Amino acid sequence: MHRVAVRFRAMAWPAFMATREELSAFLAGVERRAFKQALFAVRDEDSALDIVQEAMSKLAEHYGDRPAVELPLLFTRILQNAITDHFRRQKVRNTWISLFSSFTSPDDEDSDPLATIEALAGTGQVESSADQVERAQIVRMIEEEIARLPARQREAFLLRYWEDYDVAETAAAMGCSEGSVKTHCSRATHTLARALRTRGIKL
Repeated sequence: MHRVAVRFRAMAWPAFMATREELSAFLAGVERRAFKQALFAVRDEDSALDIVQEAMSKLAEHYGDRPAVELPLLFTRILQNAITDHFRRQKVRNTWISLFSSFTSPDDEDSDPLATIEALAGTGQVESSADQVERAQIVRMIEEEIARLPARQREAFLLRYWEDYDVAETAAAMGCSEGSVKTHCSRATHTLARALRTRGIKL
């Protein structure tokens, strides 16, 4: 496993804080166990390494002012949150793919697309390497097409399907009605579905 490098900002180091040496020693000592824990959870070495790097960086950047005795519990919480965020991102991406393949009424612009499908379990399904590569390619195409959407459609789509806001929260964030949110999301999703079909993705 590659060593995780964590850089410390130049700063005064109050007596109650963990010293640079204590923080470095803690991270060096916990790295291998954290990697094994993340790998057991996500079953992918690259993803596990990314999760550990993210957790270590957050601990050093945001909690370097805590006493050394508090570091183990803080790091455990940060690591678990990073693992949870990984699963959430995977679930959202899987949901996008399921979303675009579920439409039967492309002219119904006032419907809420998310209400017509069930989100995939995300981590519970076993995929072959070929399936994983294909899914990653589709996700990349989806992200490219999202960038081409009109601004309001893109904003509504990302708030609903990436940030996991409900309709009311999205309407409040965008300063519009709930009906407008549903319309923006429906138009965005149908536009994306058409774009993917044009690019040869069978939905």
